[in-house]
Amino acid sequence: MTMTENNSNTNCTKDDFKYVLYSSVFSIVFILGLLFNMVALYIFVCRLKMRNETTTYMLNLVVSDTLFVFSLPFRTFYFINRQWPFGDALCKISVALFYTNMYGSILFLTCISMDRFLAIVYPFASRTLRTKRNARISCCVIWVVLLSGGLTASFVMDTTSYTNNKTYCFENYSNSQWKSKVSKVVVFMETVGFLIPLMINFICSMRVLQTLRQPDSISRGGQLKKAKILRMIVVHLLIFCFCFIPYNVNLVFYTLVRSQVITHCTVESVVRTIYPIAFCVAVTNCCFDPVIYYFTSETIQNSIKRKSYAVHSLYCFPSQIMIKVNKFHYIRLV
Repeated sequence: MTMTENNSNTNCTKDDFKYVLYSSVFSIVFILGLLFNMVALYIFVCRLKMRNETTTYMLNLVVSDTLFVFSLPFRTFYFINRQWPFGDALCKISVALFYTNMYGSILFLTCISMDRFLAIVYPFASRTLRTKRNARISCCVIWVVLLSGGLTASFVMDTTSYTNNKTYCFENYSNSQWKSKVSKVVVFMETVGFLIPLMINFICSMRVLQTLRQPDSISRGGQLKKAKILRMIVVHLLIFCFCFIPYNVNLVFYTLVRSQVITHCTVESVVRTIYPIAFCVAVTNCCFDPVIYYFTSETIQNSIKRKSYAVHSLYCFPSQIMIKVNKFHYIRLV
């Protein structure tokens, strides 16, 4: 949701560049996000024979990303034409899908981080806790929180407006509505959906790194195994910080500006300029999440490698038939 208002009476509120920016970025994210997440969904549903706690969280994450990606063409149409012809209900659903996706991604990634923390720091004590059943329960709780919060917020507040025989979506919140309703929603989202998960991710990652520094940690695989885990942590934190920190930090200042707690013109101009950029960065998380799938799950890596090997072999030997003999090997029959 783009919480802005067409109230450009002064230079403080000029942010018309957002329309070109949004329509361009959303179009690219739709194409890449749809491609990456369809591949990920295919791997999860059709290729993975064994599922564990981590892949359970990943499957829910890809579902969340896919739902949001399907809403992007509507947003792109709106920001190109500056007209919303799809009705009030679809506008509210589109608003809810963004927050369901972003904070759903944060919470599911946090679950993955906690699962990795328990598996490495407390490998034996956490066996009874790290089960597929508990992972499913956690995912169900997250979905209940996301849908109830997102849908309630979007349907309680006005998301469409009507001016000069045109219907506008995503940019209708007045300053008074920011003071009375939106600011309270932002406080809840920032606390539960961002700050707490951010601390959990940081603490879990630091504890895992401390464990890896111990000489007797992960005896099997040695340095190679440690390098893979370190790579997982780095990729996870980089994507988390890149996609979510800029938007959520700027959202705090944006709320203060729109609630008229901050009234300085220069500050308002900077915050309004940064907001669309940070918003677009946050939207790209649905393209980056498949990268986390690959680096986090060795099962997914093996699945992709096997698929690539089979395609390459068929291309190089078109007159030969490939027979899969076991999990990792193929033989060719003339």
